[in-house]
Amino acid sequence: MTQQSPLHARLAPRIVEEDGSFRSKMLAIAADLPKVIALGRGDPDFHTPQHIADAAKAAIDANQHHYTGPTGLPALRTAIAANLKADYALDYTADEIIVTAGVQESIMLCMLGLVAEGDEVLITSPRFTTYDTAVHLCGGVPIPVPTYQKDDFALDVAEIEKRITPRTRMFVLVSPNNPTGAVTPPDVIRKIADLAIKHDILIIADEIYAKLIYPPHEHLSLASLPGMKERTITLNGFSKTYAMTGWRVGYLAAPADFVEKLTEPRHTLSINTCTVSQHAALAALTGPQDDMDMMYKAYAERREWLMGALKDAGLSFGAPGGAFYIYTNISSTGLSAPEFCEGLLRETGVMVFPGTMFGDDSTDYIRISYLQPLPLIREAMGLIAGFIAKHKASA
Repeated sequence: MTQQSPLHARLAPRIVEEDGSFRSKMLAIAADLPKVIALGRGDPDFHTPQHIADAAKAAIDANQHHYTGPTGLPALRTAIAANLKADYALDYTADEIIVTAGVQESIMLCMLGLVAEGDEVLITSPRFTTYDTAVHLCGGVPIPVPTYQKDDFALDVAEIEKRITPRTRMFVLVSPNNPTGAVTPPDVIRKIADLAIKHDILIIADEIYAKLIYPPHEHLSLASLPGMKERTITLNGFSKTYAMTGWRVGYLAAPADFVEKLTEPRHTLSINTCTVSQHAALAALTGPQDDMDMMYKAYAERREWLMGALKDAGLSFGAPGGAFYIYTNISSTGLSAPEFCEGLLRETGVMVFPGTMFGDDSTDYIRISYLQPLPLIREAMGLIAGFIAKHKASA
């Protein structure tokens, strides 16, 4: 047995094991395969639109690559505020915006600013477990709020309320949700607002997928409702909508007095978001949107085809109202989700991720992302169908 280093032996108790080990195992397997069709990660397969990349190149050529203020370029913050108003009826000004290194940093900054030892944070579940890690690092306790396939993984307000205790600090609403793609309907958003006011709890509204919603589903931003801006932090960014995952630009929007208090902690984390990336993000918001419309139409086509193919393969799922994931039930195969994902990758080269990586206590679900060209998705589904047939025959 390998002896622990002194550093490992003295890890602070805030460092806890999350879901990284299985992901690392899958990536190691994939590295040794001649061909992999990746339907696991949430990374769009499209290139960042050219006018956005050109803006970054122009910033470099113009020597605009030095520090910005911790909250970000004034022009970008102004553009973000204008976009939030135009698209989501959110009333923010530039001094109520902090530009961060992706929404990941926004999440950590929110928890640093609000979570004290022992505070409970309710989180829509299955969930993006970065929230768990951030809550743990700040001494808090993540409390899952379950959603169910029978409801297409839509939130039930009763499930939130029954988990509220005197230690509840906030509720994290991710809509559309990762990994389920579920969209919380406007009437439920209004009930969540009433609940937050009734119990005096704070809300993080993670809206990173808000531009990726498919009819007839609708998005309503929680902070646009009466009495909610004061207790809500709205998170959004550029990674998903503009295929800018590696550029690392996100932002949080919140009342100015709160933003002012977070400015120095944000400076401590990373000084500022990459300056060149901020210029690219400004071009994304203020430039032509044709490429984004094209990507959205492609996602919608892939979603429709994949839902039909999964049904043909005998698999059920919660119908996704948004994002680019289908949370699929594979219990009929007789395999657990981790077994299914590992076996599928080894035998076919198709990579999908188990729901256990998203805080799901059940081993019945996998997350499939439709972030490959449709011909590759069709090829992958043929391989998945063959894998299922083979294992059912040998069962």
